[in-house]
Amino acid sequence: MGRNLSIDVLKIILAFFVVFLHMNFLKETYPLLSYILVNGLFRIAVPVFLVITGFYFFHIDSAKKLKKWLFRTFLLYAIWMLIYVSYWKDNEQVWLTIIFGYHHLWYLIGTFFSGFLLYFLRNQSSRLLLTLAIFLFLFGYVVQVLGNLHYLNTESDSLLNDYLLYRNFLFVCFPFLAIGFLINKHRIDISTYKNSSLLVILSILGVIAEAFFNYKYISSESTDILFSLIFASPLLFLYCQKIYIKTTSKVLASLSTAIYVVHPLIMKSELYKEIQSFKILIFLAILIPVSFGLVYLNRKLKYLL
Repeated sequence: MGRNLSIDVLKIILAFFVVFLHMNFLKETYPLLSYILVNGLFRIAVPVFLVITGFYFFHIDSAKKLKKWLFRTFLLYAIWMLIYVSYWKDNEQVWLTIIFGYHHLWYLIGTFFSGFLLYFLRNQSSRLLLTLAIFLFLFGYVVQVLGNLHYLNTESDSLLNDYLLYRNFLFVCFPFLAIGFLINKHRIDISTYKNSSLLVILSILGVIAEAFFNYKYISSESTDILFSLIFASPLLFLYCQKIYIKTTSKVLASLSTAIYVVHPLIMKSELYKEIQSFKILIFLAILIPVSFGLVYLNRKLKYLL
Protein backbone atom coordinates (compact mmCIF):
# COMPACT_ATOMS: atom_id res chain seq x y z
CA MET A 1 0.00 0.00 0.00
CA GLY A 2 1.42 3.38 -1.03
CA ARG A 3 2.03 6.08 1.54
CA ASN A 4 0.57 9.56 1.36
CA LEU A 5 3.45 12.01 0.96
CA SER A 6 1.39 14.97 2.20
CA ILE A 7 0.82 13.23 5.56
CA ASP A 8 4.57 12.49 5.83
CA VAL A 9 5.38 16.17 5.09
CA LEU A 10 2.81 17.20 7.71
CA LYS A 11 4.53 14.92 10.25
CA ILE A 12 7.89 16.63 9.56
CA ILE A 13 6.33 20.07 10.17
CA LEU A 14 4.69 18.81 13.37
CA ALA A 15 7.99 17.31 14.59
CA PHE A 16 9.58 20.76 14.24
CA PHE A 17 6.60 22.26 16.11
CA VAL A 18 7.52 19.97 19.03
CA VAL A 19 11.18 21.01 18.77
CA PHE A 20 10.33 24.75 18.87
CA LEU A 21 7.86 24.12 21.68
CA HIS A 22 10.59 22.52 23.82
CA MET A 23 12.95 25.37 22.95
CA ASN A 24 10.44 27.93 24.29
CA PHE A 25 10.79 29.67 20.92
CA LEU A 26 11.15 33.50 21.19
CA LYS A 27 10.47 33.49 24.97
CA GLU A 28 13.20 36.00 25.80
CA THR A 29 12.47 38.45 22.99
CA TYR A 30 8.70 38.32 22.38
CA PRO A 31 6.95 36.76 25.41
CA LEU A 32 3.36 37.13 24.12
CA LEU A 33 4.15 35.85 20.61
CA SER A 34 6.19 33.04 22.17
CA TYR A 35 3.25 32.03 24.39
CA ILE A 36 0.81 32.03 21.46
CA LEU A 37 3.16 29.77 19.47
CA VAL A 38 4.50 27.52 22.25
CA ASN A 39 1.21 27.16 24.14
CA GLY A 40 -1.02 27.58 21.13
CA LEU A 41 -0.07 26.77 17.53
CA PHE A 42 2.72 24.28 18.35
CA ARG A 43 0.36 22.32 20.63
CA ILE A 44 -1.44 21.08 17.51
CA ALA A 45 1.45 18.65 16.90
CA VAL A 46 0.82 15.82 19.37
CA PRO A 47 -2.99 15.62 18.84
CA VAL A 48 -2.49 15.45 15.04
CA PHE A 49 0.15 12.72 15.47
CA LEU A 50 -2.41 10.83 17.56
CA VAL A 51 -5.22 11.33 15.01
CA ILE A 52 -2.90 9.95 12.30
CA THR A 53 -2.02 6.94 14.50
CA GLY A 54 -5.71 6.36 15.29
CA PHE A 55 -6.59 6.54 11.59
CA TYR A 56 -4.20 3.69 10.76
CA PHE A 57 -5.08 1.83 13.97
CA PHE A 58 -8.45 1.10 12.33
CA HIS A 59 -6.68 -1.73 10.47
CA ILE A 60 -5.60 -3.40 13.75
CA ASP A 61 -8.54 -5.79 13.76
CA SER A 62 -7.10 -9.00 15.21
CA ALA A 63 -5.24 -10.06 18.36
CA LYS A 64 -2.20 -10.95 16.23
CA LYS A 65 -2.04 -7.46 14.66
CA LEU A 66 -2.57 -5.87 18.08
CA LYS A 67 0.33 -7.83 19.60
CA LYS A 68 2.63 -6.76 16.77
CA TRP A 69 1.53 -3.11 17.09
CA LEU A 70 1.91 -3.10 20.90
CA PHE A 71 5.30 -4.79 20.65
CA ARG A 72 6.63 -2.23 18.18
CA THR A 73 5.26 0.73 20.17
CA PHE A 74 6.56 -0.54 23.51
CA LEU A 75 9.96 -1.49 22.10
CA LEU A 76 10.39 2.02 20.66
CA TYR A 77 9.47 3.44 24.08
CA ALA A 78 11.80 1.08 25.97
CA ILE A 79 14.78 1.76 23.66
CA TRP A 80 14.48 5.54 24.03
CA MET A 81 13.83 5.36 27.79
CA LEU A 82 17.15 3.48 28.01
CA ILE A 83 18.89 6.08 25.84
CA TYR A 84 17.64 8.84 28.20
CA VAL A 85 18.15 6.77 31.39
CA SER A 86 20.89 9.03 32.81
CA TYR A 87 18.41 11.92 32.90
CA TRP A 88 15.69 10.15 34.91
CA LYS A 89 17.31 7.30 36.92
CA ASP A 90 17.94 9.55 39.96
CA ASN A 91 14.44 10.99 39.92
CA GLU A 92 12.61 10.62 43.26
CA GLN A 93 9.52 9.35 41.41
CA VAL A 94 11.38 6.87 39.22
CA TRP A 95 8.43 4.45 38.95
CA LEU A 96 6.09 7.25 37.86
CA THR A 97 8.64 8.19 35.19
CA ILE A 98 8.75 4.59 33.92
CA ILE A 99 4.93 4.31 33.84
CA PHE A 100 4.21 7.75 32.38
CA GLY A 101 7.37 8.28 30.34
CA TYR A 102 10.31 10.64 30.61
CA HIS A 103 9.79 14.13 29.15
CA HIS A 104 8.59 13.80 25.50
CA LEU A 105 8.44 9.98 25.66
CA TRP A 106 5.08 10.21 27.49
CA TYR A 107 3.58 10.28 24.00
CA LEU A 108 4.88 6.79 23.14
CA ILE A 109 3.74 5.03 26.31
CA GLY A 110 0.48 7.00 26.16
CA THR A 111 -0.10 5.70 22.64
CA PHE A 112 0.66 2.17 23.83
CA PHE A 113 -1.95 2.20 26.63
CA SER A 114 -4.59 4.08 24.65
CA GLY A 115 -4.19 1.71 21.67
CA PHE A 116 -4.75 -1.21 24.02
CA LEU A 117 -7.92 0.45 25.36
CA LEU A 118 -9.18 1.42 21.90
CA TYR A 119 -8.78 -2.13 20.61
CA PHE A 120 -11.17 -3.43 23.27
CA LEU A 121 -13.68 -0.64 22.61
CA ARG A 122 -13.43 -0.69 18.81
CA ASN A 123 -16.68 -2.66 18.31
CA GLN A 124 -18.74 -0.32 20.47
CA SER A 125 -21.06 2.11 18.71
CA SER A 126 -19.38 5.15 17.17
CA ARG A 127 -21.63 7.43 19.20
CA LEU A 128 -20.44 5.82 22.46
CA LEU A 129 -16.80 5.97 21.37
CA LEU A 130 -17.04 9.63 20.37
CA THR A 131 -18.92 10.57 23.55
CA LEU A 132 -16.30 8.81 25.68
CA ALA A 133 -13.45 10.48 23.76
CA ILE A 134 -14.95 13.98 24.17
CA PHE A 135 -15.84 13.41 27.83
CA LEU A 136 -12.32 12.22 28.72
CA PHE A 137 -10.72 15.07 26.76
CA LEU A 138 -12.92 17.68 28.48
CA PHE A 139 -12.25 16.16 31.89
CA GLY A 140 -8.48 16.50 31.37
CA TYR A 141 -8.94 20.02 30.00
CA VAL A 142 -11.01 21.14 33.03
CA VAL A 143 -8.44 19.67 35.47
CA GLN A 144 -5.68 21.65 33.73
CA VAL A 145 -7.65 24.93 33.68
CA LEU A 146 -8.59 24.59 37.37
CA GLY A 147 -4.92 24.03 38.12
CA ASN A 148 -3.85 27.09 36.12
CA LEU A 149 -6.46 29.30 37.82
CA HIS A 150 -5.06 28.44 41.29
CA TYR A 151 -8.42 28.95 43.00
CA LEU A 152 -8.23 25.92 45.27
CA ASN A 153 -6.31 25.27 48.50
CA THR A 154 -2.58 24.54 48.28
CA GLU A 155 -2.89 20.75 48.50
CA SER A 156 -5.59 20.43 45.81
CA ASP A 157 -3.84 23.03 43.68
CA SER A 158 -0.51 21.21 43.61
CA LEU A 159 -2.34 17.98 42.67
CA LEU A 160 -4.21 19.69 39.79
CA ASN A 161 -0.96 21.23 38.58
CA ASP A 162 0.73 17.85 38.30
CA TYR A 163 0.67 17.36 34.51
CA LEU A 164 0.67 13.56 34.94
CA LEU A 165 -2.91 13.93 36.13
CA TYR A 166 -4.21 15.42 32.86
CA ARG A 167 -1.53 14.83 30.21
CA ASN A 168 -1.71 11.07 29.91
CA PHE A 169 -3.03 8.15 27.87
CA LEU A 170 -6.60 8.54 29.11
CA PHE A 171 -7.25 12.27 28.74
CA VAL A 172 -5.07 13.12 25.73
CA CYS A 173 -3.95 10.02 23.80
CA PHE A 174 -7.18 8.01 23.84
CA PRO A 175 -9.52 10.84 22.73
CA PHE A 176 -7.45 11.76 19.66
CA LEU A 177 -6.66 8.14 18.81
CA ALA A 178 -10.39 7.37 18.91
CA ILE A 179 -11.19 10.37 16.68
CA GLY A 180 -8.63 9.19 14.09
CA PHE A 181 -10.10 5.67 14.28
CA LEU A 182 -13.65 7.01 13.70
CA ILE A 183 -12.51 9.17 10.76
CA ASN A 184 -11.31 6.00 9.01
CA LYS A 185 -14.30 3.91 10.09
CA HIS A 186 -16.79 6.39 8.60
CA ARG A 187 -14.55 7.44 5.69
CA ILE A 188 -15.00 11.10 6.62
CA ASP A 189 -13.99 13.37 3.79
CA ILE A 190 -13.93 17.17 3.96
CA SER A 191 -12.76 17.67 0.37
CA THR A 192 -16.41 17.66 -0.71
CA TYR A 193 -16.95 20.88 1.23
CA LYS A 194 -16.29 23.99 -0.82
CA ASN A 195 -14.82 25.90 2.11
CA SER A 196 -12.74 23.10 3.64
CA SER A 197 -9.51 25.15 3.55
CA LEU A 198 -11.30 28.07 5.24
CA LEU A 199 -12.58 25.68 7.90
CA VAL A 200 -9.03 24.50 8.65
CA ILE A 201 -7.69 28.07 8.78
CA LEU A 202 -10.50 29.15 11.13
CA SER A 203 -9.90 26.18 13.43
CA ILE A 204 -6.16 27.00 13.64
CA LEU A 205 -6.98 30.66 14.28
CA GLY A 206 -9.25 29.35 17.05
CA VAL A 207 -6.23 27.66 18.66
CA ILE A 208 -4.23 30.92 18.44
CA ALA A 209 -7.17 32.93 19.85
CA GLU A 210 -7.58 30.50 22.74
CA ALA A 211 -3.87 30.74 23.56
CA PHE A 212 -4.15 34.55 23.59
CA PHE A 213 -7.21 34.34 25.87
CA ASN A 214 -5.35 31.96 28.24
CA TYR A 215 -2.37 34.32 28.42
CA LYS A 216 -4.52 37.37 29.17
CA TYR A 217 -7.23 35.95 31.43
CA ILE A 218 -6.25 32.55 32.85
CA SER A 219 -2.51 32.15 33.30
CA SER A 220 0.78 32.66 31.49
CA GLU A 221 1.83 29.17 32.63
CA SER A 222 2.52 26.40 30.18
CA THR A 223 -0.67 24.87 28.76
CA ASP A 224 -0.74 21.38 27.26
CA ILE A 225 -4.41 21.02 26.35
CA LEU A 226 -6.49 23.58 24.47
CA PHE A 227 -10.21 23.09 23.95
CA SER A 228 -9.93 24.15 20.28
CA LEU A 229 -7.56 21.25 19.52
CA ILE A 230 -10.51 18.84 19.46
CA PHE A 231 -11.62 20.61 16.24
CA ALA A 232 -8.36 21.85 14.72
CA SER A 233 -6.37 18.59 14.90
CA PRO A 234 -8.84 16.30 13.04
CA LEU A 235 -9.58 19.05 10.48
CA LEU A 236 -5.89 19.61 9.71
CA PHE A 237 -5.36 15.87 9.28
CA LEU A 238 -8.44 15.49 7.04
CA TYR A 239 -7.35 18.40 4.86
CA CYS A 240 -3.79 17.08 4.35
CA GLN A 241 -5.01 13.51 3.87
CA LYS A 242 -7.03 14.56 0.84
CA ILE A 243 -3.99 16.12 -0.86
CA TYR A 244 -3.02 12.60 -1.91
CA ILE A 245 0.50 12.24 -3.31
CA LYS A 246 1.50 8.59 -3.52
CA THR A 247 4.95 7.54 -2.37
CA THR A 248 6.60 4.28 -1.41
CA SER A 249 9.37 5.90 0.65
CA LYS A 250 9.22 5.82 4.45
CA VAL A 251 12.18 8.21 4.83
CA LEU A 252 10.12 11.30 5.78
CA ALA A 253 7.93 9.36 8.22
CA SER A 254 11.06 7.90 9.87
CA LEU A 255 12.71 11.33 9.86
CA SER A 256 9.78 12.89 11.75
CA THR A 257 10.06 10.16 14.41
CA ALA A 258 13.84 10.66 14.60
CA ILE A 259 13.46 14.43 15.09
CA TYR A 260 10.85 13.82 17.78
CA VAL A 261 12.80 11.27 19.83
CA VAL A 262 16.33 12.71 19.56
CA HIS A 263 15.96 16.51 19.84
CA PRO A 264 15.98 16.71 23.69
CA LEU A 265 19.24 14.72 23.74
CA ILE A 266 20.90 17.54 21.77
CA MET A 267 19.16 20.24 23.86
CA LYS A 268 20.49 18.73 27.08
CA SER A 269 24.06 18.46 25.79
CA GLU A 270 26.84 20.73 27.06
CA LEU A 271 27.53 21.79 23.47
CA TYR A 272 24.02 23.22 23.11
CA LYS A 273 24.19 25.03 26.47
CA GLU A 274 27.40 26.77 25.44
CA ILE A 275 26.03 28.19 22.18
CA GLN A 276 25.48 31.93 22.61
CA SER A 277 24.50 33.31 19.22
CA PHE A 278 22.51 31.81 16.31
CA LYS A 279 21.36 29.16 18.80
CA ILE A 280 18.34 27.95 16.78
CA LEU A 281 20.24 27.78 13.48
CA ILE A 282 23.18 25.88 15.00
CA PHE A 283 20.78 23.56 16.81
CA LEU A 284 18.93 22.76 13.56
CA ALA A 285 22.26 22.30 11.76
CA ILE A 286 23.06 19.56 14.32
CA LEU A 287 19.56 18.08 14.65
CA ILE A 288 18.85 17.47 10.95
CA PRO A 289 22.02 15.45 10.12
CA VAL A 290 21.72 13.51 13.42
CA SER A 291 18.10 12.66 12.57
CA PHE A 292 19.06 11.50 9.06
CA GLY A 293 21.83 9.42 10.66
CA LEU A 294 19.21 7.76 12.88
CA VAL A 295 17.05 6.99 9.83
CA TYR A 296 20.07 5.31 8.20
CA LEU A 297 20.93 3.44 11.41
CA ASN A 298 17.32 2.28 11.74
CA ARG A 299 17.61 0.50 8.37
CA LYS A 300 20.45 -1.57 9.80
CA LEU A 301 19.22 -2.11 13.38
CA LYS A 302 15.39 -1.82 13.08
CA TYR A 303 13.15 -0.72 15.97
CA LEU A 304 15.13 2.50 16.61
CA LEU A 305 12.34 4.53 15.01
